Amino acid sequence: MRLKTNIWVAAYLRRCQTEGVFGAVRKKGAEEAGAVFVKVALMDGNAMLYAPAPQTVYDDSRPVERLFVPTAPQPVSEPSVEERLTKELRFDPDAWIVETEDRAGRHFLDLAKG
Repeated sequence: MRLKTNIWVAAYLRRCQTEGVFGAVRKKGAEEAGAVFVKVALMDGNAMLYAPAPQTVYDDSRPVERLFVPTAPQPVSEPSVEERLTKELRFDPDAWIVETEDRAGRHFLDLAKG
């Protein structure tokens, strides 16, 4: 059974805080099982956006972990990230948006391999 989203988000923000990275919930979604999108603002007008990994990349032996994929291989302009988030929320209004700020782009997420 997967950890509830609200608990995962709280733990993620705590991890960011312990690493000296500011983070906040921009939009709260469904507490039980909402999808989480993580925006990492690089403080230079660019950002990275991490989206939930597709279910096909999950390992059957570890179904409870949350995996993410970057939506672009390199940082993009913040307006581009905001446009993508707007589209995602139109598709899934129960999604969460978490935003962090880190010039080095640290995200502390488990990324899907592949």
